[in-house]
Amino acid sequence: MSGIVAIHHPSDPAMGQRMLARLAHRGPDGEGQRQVGSAWLGSRNLEIVAPGGEGQPLSNGSQSVWLVGDGEVYNHDRIRSVLGAERFSTRSDLEAALQLFDARGTTAFEKLWGTYALIIAAEDGRFAVSRDPLGVTPLYWARRGETVVFASELKAFDADWSADVKPFPPGQIWTPDDGLVARPEFPTGAPVLLKSREPDEEPPRWVFDAIRETLVRAVDSAMEADVPAGVLLSGGVDSSVVTAIAARKAEKQGTKLKTFAAGLEGSADLVAARLVAEHVGSDHRELVYTADDAIDLVPEVIASLESFDPTLVHSAVPNYMVAKLAAAEVKIVLAGEGADELFAGYTHYGQHDSGEALHEDLLETIEGLHIGGLQRVDRVTAAHGLEPRLPFLDLDLVELALALPPAWKLTSDDRIAKWLLRTAFNGWLPDEVLWRPKEQFGQGTGMNDVLRAHFGGTVSDDDLARERDVLQPPLRTGEELAYYRMFARALPGVNAQANVGRFVEA
Repeated sequence: MSGIVAIHHPSDPAMGQRMLARLAHRGPDGEGQRQVGSAWLGSRNLEIVAPGGEGQPLSNGSQSVWLVGDGEVYNHDRIRSVLGAERFSTRSDLEAALQLFDARGTTAFEKLWGTYALIIAAEDGRFAVSRDPLGVTPLYWARRGETVVFASELKAFDADWSADVKPFPPGQIWTPDDGLVARPEFPTGAPVLLKSREPDEEPPRWVFDAIRETLVRAVDSAMEADVPAGVLLSGGVDSSVVTAIAARKAEKQGTKLKTFAAGLEGSADLVAARLVAEHVGSDHRELVYTADDAIDLVPEVIASLESFDPTLVHSAVPNYMVAKLAAAEVKIVLAGEGADELFAGYTHYGQHDSGEALHEDLLETIEGLHIGGLQRVDRVTAAHGLEPRLPFLDLDLVELALALPPAWKLTSDDRIAKWLLRTAFNGWLPDEVLWRPKEQFGQGTGMNDVLRAHFGGTVSDDDLARERDVLQPPLRTGEELAYYRMFARALPGVNAQANVGRFVEA
């Protein structure tokens, strides 16, 4: 993880430095900045690979092209082998993107496979920006006249720029000459595997093997680093599966996996996390907090989260606490985000009775992840200087899951939500965890009831009627209005309509 800032033509280094200072939490291990022609690049760095020698901005051999970036390029080894090892001076995966751009220009971005936000500036005036197809890695931008400003978070921008800020669109490339250019469509718009199978047919055994083996590879890749990695173990099936895989890899490496959980005393998630930790033999840490602890933390969480949507807030509060707990011992954390969107885990997916309708719903949800669940994971970990890694959103697994017949993801009397994923990992976890029904955001931690009751009671019906139309669709509850007020105080001037994703279940 890094916090990145860039200003394109003409640049104001003083503004860039102010912006960078507001992202110090994303990169507590160092800072770098560089004037490159009329552009300015800055980065706050978190050391993950070979600590001490690979800060940003990164440059090519002649120091004529510079990069700041956040996230990971998965296929960096392949790029190195194609370009030749002699071109490289660091072990950074992001240097692969820099050197490929130096060799091939913006077509380089089409060859990258990973989760990233990249900004490249050259002394000859070239300037290019790209964000990964799913928007796993955050990036925002704002334009005023000829000046274009980029940053990892909304809070980085000066107040007088706030109203102009928008999310940089996932899967897009921007250059001053060509503007926004979309990469080839991703994720896939239609399933492509096993079209000859009827919806009621059982999947062949190799489907479950493929899901399992692809996720195992994704977890193995996510654990590759020169610093320890842990798991945010919520006790739900997704993080529990990741934990089971990661624990086996850690054991092969001669180490013990660290897991972290947080919840109200006796909450279902906390109980399940303890059971999983005992089953896999992890070095488990947990934080038990009170309802008052959670309530007091909400304004701080909303300022970090950069959202006021109640469903995100409910889950962000315990996530924020567990991230702080983990940050005392590790720099990388694995999380289970993405499984519900790939394998239809959310309750509202159960309304569908056709695979085609379900698939369209899944795609729509995935397209909005960058201002929803992914934003929550990024901000709560970034607030504590942690890098999150999300094995379920490894692009190989995303493509596989979306290529499967969507009718197999429908729920029925004998098929619980995410039964494809659960079946693939039969025997890896206790049945009471593996086949535990999906709960709503915050329900397993107890946050739904605690926060809804408290903050809903702080806003009168008259206040809600008077203020609800500040956004479209209108604010729905007193609780949401209470959170919106906190958001507006923490991020004055930010265009909430353009930047905040809101869950509206059918």
